[in-house]
Amino acid sequence: MRTIFFLIFLTSIFSCDDFLCFKKKEKLLLDTIVDFSSVDSYPSFKTCDTIFKKQKKLDCFNATIHQKIENELLQHNFTVKDSIDEVVYVDVKISSNGIVSVDSIISSPKIKKQLPLLDSLLRVSVKKIPKLHPAIKRGVPVQTKHQLPLIIYVEAQEYF
Repeated sequence: MRTIFFLIFLTSIFSCDDFLCFKKKEKLLLDTIVDFSSVDSYPSFKTCDTIFKKQKKLDCFNATIHQKIENELLQHNFTVKDSIDEVVYVDVKISSNGIVSVDSIISSPKIKKQLPLLDSLLRVSVKKIPKLHPAIKRGVPVQTKHQLPLIIYVEAQEYF
């Protein structure tokens, strides 16, 4: 009779999911799931450090990086036969150390034909961007990628 009660007691203990030790393990498992498609804080420049809202900080980052690339490109004079008004996509990688580098440049054949040096100028422009604060995920600096759409507008010049 004691063995029957002992067996019933053991089966009731191991069949119950409401024990505290099982719930702790379940919470631990749920806590270790990490969403790698988002970050807690986007990369930022020193000028954006005073902004605390996530979207506004991203907007500040985008505006600042566009401005830095634009300022660098405006130092060069481009001459083309046909006017250009197109978008070039520059994929940049920001390392966990805050160093910005070009991952790829996507442009049309027209731009590649009329502005063959544009890719190298964009790479140099991005290389000149100062070190910045990297993105943060769970308190750890992480590498991120961003696609920057750049509008390239160059008017054709007529020669007499």
